[in-house]
Amino acid sequence: MGLISDRHPLLIVVGSGGVGKTTLAAALGVLSARSGRDTLVMTFDPSLRLKDALGVGEEARDHEIPVPLDPPTGSLSASLLDARRTFDRLVERYAPDEPARRRILENRFYQHLSGALGGVLEYMAVERLFEVAAEGRYRQVILDTPPTRQALDFLEAPERILGFLDSGALRLALKDWFDAEGRLRASRWGVLGRRAERFLDDVVGLDLLRDMAEFFQAFGPLYEGFRERAQGVEQLLRSPKTRFVLVAGPGEERIPDTLFFARRLEQAGYHLGPIIVNRVHPRFQMDGAAPTAAATGGGDPLRPTGWELLTWLGERDRRGLVELATLLERDQPLLDLPLLPAEPTDLASLEALGRTVEERLTEWEMYVSRSS
Repeated sequence: MGLISDRHPLLIVVGSGGVGKTTLAAALGVLSARSGRDTLVMTFDPSLRLKDALGVGEEARDHEIPVPLDPPTGSLSASLLDARRTFDRLVERYAPDEPARRRILENRFYQHLSGALGGVLEYMAVERLFEVAAEGRYRQVILDTPPTRQALDFLEAPERILGFLDSGALRLALKDWFDAEGRLRASRWGVLGRRAERFLDDVVGLDLLRDMAEFFQAFGPLYEGFRERAQGVEQLLRSPKTRFVLVAGPGEERIPDTLFFARRLEQAGYHLGPIIVNRVHPRFQMDGAAPTAAATGGGDPLRPTGWELLTWLGERDRRGLVELATLLERDQPLLDLPLLPAEPTDLASLEALGRTVEERLTEWEMYVSRSS
């Protein structure tokens, strides 16, 4: 199978918060570059931990910054998503002329809210991903995503954009609500219209409503281009060449969230690669009897010794792995990665982690082949 392969030029790393997605995305990126491939690792995780993992700074925001490799093999670059700049490029691409482009970019509603509107960050992430894939500069692209629930927003963003473009709400927003003097047309309806105008001014603010109306009307010529791009993005995410890598934490309590996300991916038509259970505590094997509580200074169940705690964590993680394996399809790769003494913080340790992932995947394939 192999994660780093021309068969899967796009890897999307997803999962809950705090399970090591960013570190694993960086590790796979280093491994890909070491195999001689031109590789880009990108993130739209608001915490921006990728810049620390690969040693790049804010200059990587919406730019592809080379990460030096010694010795040089393939190339490795990192990029941090800037939703606003991606949105600006879309406007520049689809605006029919320069006045239309300036009308949108200088609109106050667009300037203040374009980076914070519901779904904009997620849609701009997949839009940027589509740009990179279309350029074809990299043999391998690895995307690090934010935690599970927001990652679901990311996957659903193209569909929501298409739904909005086809909705009655957009057709309503495109109506000519203000006259040439900037007054609400409803104010011409007599006393009732003037009351409606005062109410809207008190509750929302007519200036904001004017900016919103101008924004949607100025955006009118761009909608078809947005529709085409959203459809292209959906095709990219569902392509057989795109693989999702689901990262989970150890322990039985993590199983429901892991299964939920795996099933959502498969039901939506995405291609799930390996599920990686990260930071698994070791199981301690002893010759003879294990140390007693008295021998280790314990005895109080509310104050377990370090040995007792580590032993319990190892057994808990083992039970979780076994139970998760029984709940998954037989052909679903399930890999476990050990808890490391320290989080990888340099290229050498990231490469070692990436090689461990590949080794675990090879071991799983050999096990399935022997048992079939």
